[in-house]
Amino acid sequence: MTFSWTQHRFSGGALALDVANSVILRFDAERRIDRYADPVAMSDFAAAANRFSAEKELFGTLEPVALENRNAFLDLREATDRHFRAGVMGASTGDDLADLLDAASVIIRRHPVKSQRTPLDAATARSALMLATFAEPERLKICPNCQWLFLDRSRNRSRTWCDMTVCGNRAKANRHYQRQKREWTA
Repeated sequence: MTFSWTQHRFSGGALALDVANSVILRFDAERRIDRYADPVAMSDFAAAANRFSAEKELFGTLEPVALENRNAFLDLREATDRHFRAGVMGASTGDDLADLLDAASVIIRRHPVKSQRTPLDAATARSALMLATFAEPERLKICPNCQWLFLDRSRNRSRTWCDMTVCGNRAKANRHYQRQKREWTA
């Protein structure tokens, strides 16, 4: 199956959330897809983030995660998802935050700050730490369709979907289908 990183895959609004969202259908064991299970897809993510990430201006040009750092990067991805998902659901614990801080510190210690080129794992760690100190945590949300994490940057904090053109349209189409179905069976 061919896969490409499109703009939709970067609808989290923060690099750390886009990385966390690289697991599709995270809570469906039978249909779950880890996009980073393919090493090529993991490497290609950095180039796509340079084009599509909402934080692309913050970290300079992103480079792929070095092979020897990939396990730590995956640990950071999982800690990011656990911490922010728990926060949105009102179930955050000190352990989730500690795990995120531990995972981020492992990566940050490996990478000095560079001005032009930044490894994806270092940028993701910094993005996660910025989100952990975000002044408006209520702007973090979970898409009701795909369950991705996203940052609601809308003025009135009313964004519901990670991406209106994908998840929002699917939900609208499903509601329309259900209305039509009720009318046909009535």
